[in-house]
Amino acid sequence: MWLNALKRTAAAAAIFAVTAPALAETELTMFYPVAVGGALTKIVDGIVADFETANPDIDVNAIYAGNYNDARVKALAALQSGDPAQLSVMFSIDVHELMDLDAIVPFDDVVTSDEEKQWLDSFYPALMENGKVDGKTYGVPFQRSTIVMYYNKDMFREAGLDPEKPPTSWEELAEVGAALTKKNADGNVETWGAMIPSTGYQYWMFGALTKQQGRVLMNQEGNETYFNDPKVVDALNFWKDLGSKHAVMPEGIIEWGTLRQNFLEEKTAIMWHSTGNLTTVKNNATFDFGVAMLPAGSELGSPTGGGNFYIFKDATEEERAASLKLIRFMTSPEQAEKWSIETGYMGVSPAAYDTPELAEYVKTFPPAAIARDQLQHATAELSTHQAGRVRKLLDDAIQSVLSGQSTAEEALDSAQKQAERILSRYK
Repeated sequence: MWLNALKRTAAAAAIFAVTAPALAETELTMFYPVAVGGALTKIVDGIVADFETANPDIDVNAIYAGNYNDARVKALAALQSGDPAQLSVMFSIDVHELMDLDAIVPFDDVVTSDEEKQWLDSFYPALMENGKVDGKTYGVPFQRSTIVMYYNKDMFREAGLDPEKPPTSWEELAEVGAALTKKNADGNVETWGAMIPSTGYQYWMFGALTKQQGRVLMNQEGNETYFNDPKVVDALNFWKDLGSKHAVMPEGIIEWGTLRQNFLEEKTAIMWHSTGNLTTVKNNATFDFGVAMLPAGSELGSPTGGGNFYIFKDATEEERAASLKLIRFMTSPEQAEKWSIETGYMGVSPAAYDTPELAEYVKTFPPAAIARDQLQHATAELSTHQAGRVRKLLDDAIQSVLSGQSTAEEALDSAQKQAERILSRYK
C-alpha cells in the first residue's frame, strides 16, 4: 500500500515538473522615481509585464521610491545594505555623484554587439549631454523632458489676446501676463498671468532663464559653476521682477507640487512645467489649452530634465546583460511611443517619432512635439560633483532673492564662492 502511494507521489512530481512554469534565471531589482504624479507606476508596470512575457527567464522587481532624491537615496542605501539593485532610473544629473561613489558602470563596458552599439548612439544628442563623461556613456535617457509653457487659450480670448500666439520673448511674457492677470472688486488677484515654480526644482527653472540669456550654469566636467556671471544675475533679476515689478505672478515662493492643479483650476493663465505633465493636463483640463516653447531672452532655451537609466557596478555579468536587455526594451521606439503618448514625456530617439502611432499622435495633438522640437535650443541640466550640495546652494540663493531676503548679486556671489570651495578638489 505504501508502495502504491509512493508511486502516486512520484508520478505527481513528474507531472508538476513538466507543467510548472520555469523559474526566472535572473532576478533584477529596479528603483524608479515618480516626479510628476499621475498613473506612471501603472504604465511602468505594464511595460515591465510585457518585457517579462517576452523574456520569461528574467524577473523584474520595480520599486517606486518617491521623487528623484528619494530614489537616489534608497538605491544607494540598498547598495550599502548588501541587498542591492542592479539598475535604476535616477536623475540624469546624478552622474558625477554616482561616478564619485564608484556605483555605476559605463554602458560602453556592457554593450558588445554592433547592434547594441548602434542602439547606444540612437538617442537625441541633447538628451545624452548629462549622461556622457570623458567620452563614455554612464546614463541612458528614458523619463526625459524639457520645460514647456502651458497656457489657457480661453483666458487669452477673454483678455482679447490671440490664443494661437503665446509670448515668445521676456518682454511679451510681461506684457501678456499683465493682460491676463485679473483682480476682483477688492483689488485682490483672482487669476495670475503666469507662474514659475520655485520649490522642488527651482535650479531647473533657473537653468531655462540663464540659457535664455545665453549662459549655462556649469561646465561639462562638473567642476566649475558660473552662478555669479552677469547674465546669470540678470536672469534671476528678471524672475524676481515678474512678481515684484511686473506683478504678473505672486511674489515669493510658488510650489512645484501644486502648480499643475493651480493651472487646472484656472488660478494662473500660464505655467512653466515639465512636459511630463502633458497627458495629465490633456486629460483633466476643462478649457482649451496650448503648449509652447519657453519665451526667449536673448535666445530660446531650456535645460533638459528627467531620469536616465543606470546600471550598478555590483551587478554580475549576467545581471548586467539582463539589465541591458530591459533598458533596450524600455527605450525601444515601440515602447517609447507608448510611453510618450501615455505620459507626455518625450520619445528619447528620432525613431520613436517615426513610429506610426506617435507620428499620428503628434499630427492630431501638436503639443506632443513641443518638448522634442525645443531640444534644438536645449542645454544640459545643472550637474556637478557633490551635486546635492551645489544644487542646494543655488536653490537657497534663488529662494532668498524671490522672497526678498537678498539681492541677486549678493545671493549668487555667495553661492558661487561656496560652490568653488566644494568643487576645488575636483579640478
